[in-house]
Parts: sequence; C-alpha cells; structure tokens
Amino acid sequence: MGYSRAVRVGDHIWVSGTTGTTPDGYIPPGALSQTRLALDTIESALTAAGSSAADVVAMRIYVTEIGRWEQIALALRERFGDARPAMSMVEVSRLIRPEHLVEIEVEAVAGSAA
Repeated sequence: MGYSRAVRVGDHIWVSGTTGTTPDGYIPPGALSQTRLALDTIESALTAAGSSAADVVAMRIYVTEIGRWEQIALALRERFGDARPAMSMVEVSRLIRPEHLVEIEVEAVAGSAA
C-alpha cells in the first residue's frame, strides 16, 4: 500500500496502525492474542528505529468491539508495566480484514525512558 511501518524524524518515531498478523498472513483468534502480536510487531519497528517500547509516549487503539477492552488492557499491562503512555481506545465498525479485532498506532520519543 506504500507506507512505512515506522518513521523517525529526529528523536520522534511514529509507528503505523499495526494489527496482530504474522508475516505469512495468519491472524490469531482473540483480542488478547492479536494485541500481543501487534505489540511484538510494534516493538520490532521501534527497535529498528533505535528505540523501544519504554519510549512510547502515546498510543491509539482501534477495536471492533469495545467490550474486549479488558483483554487488550491485559496485553498492554504485560508489555508496558508501570509505564503509562497517553492513550485512546476507540470502537470502529471494521478494520481492514474482518478477522482483525484490534489495531494499534504508537508515537515514541527515543531516549525518553532514560
């Protein structure tokens, strides 16, 4: 589609909307599994850009069923612990594939965790 997974300008990094999809196209069932996989992909993109999940300052989460928020929150707590980026969670009618339950965008500032 002609986009970058992540763009870095100076110390600022923006990671595009990321779903829980493996490189071969597999989408695991459940919001918890998809959130964990999306966060793995995001963390890889941040690492490639010279940053880490600890540098995330803002996050936007799109979900197809807001009632799944507790599963998503569990995956976020596992990944971010006490770090609390600014966050929005919004219910949408559909994501790019009907199997997708969650999509996450993040913004990070490299070195902000130090």
